[in-house]
Amino acid sequence: QVQLVESGGGLVQAGGSLRLSCVASGSIFSMNALSWYRQAPGKQRERVARIISDGRANYADSVKGRFTISRDNAKNTVYLQMNSLKPDDTAVYYCNAILILHFGGPSYTYWGQGSQVTVSS
Repeated sequence: QVQLVESGGGLVQAGGSLRLSCVASGSIFSMNALSWYRQAPGKQRERVARIISDGRANYADSVKGRFTISRDNAKNTVYLQMNSLKPDDTAVYYCNAILILHFGGPSYTYWGQGSQVTVSS
């Protein structure tokens, strides 16, 4: 069974850094688009970064220049490096992966369990 397992959340002071990791476990043929979303209390879930198979990435305006998404296909892992963190970045962060489990098969969407990131002022 395929699962996405996140790690790396925590409490950090404003201006600090955190790195989130998300590993896809199980039998996977390939990973397509990989994304990080976040949801703050009382707000809708929003996508903060996305990276596609060829390595091209895009970011929400609110995190451009501060967050970097990357992927390691050999390790079935996606990362989110978060620098210059602000209190407004406080949220639960979720990884999202579009995976193909078998050659020629359809793609499926998976979500991580969520990681709390809290930025204190």
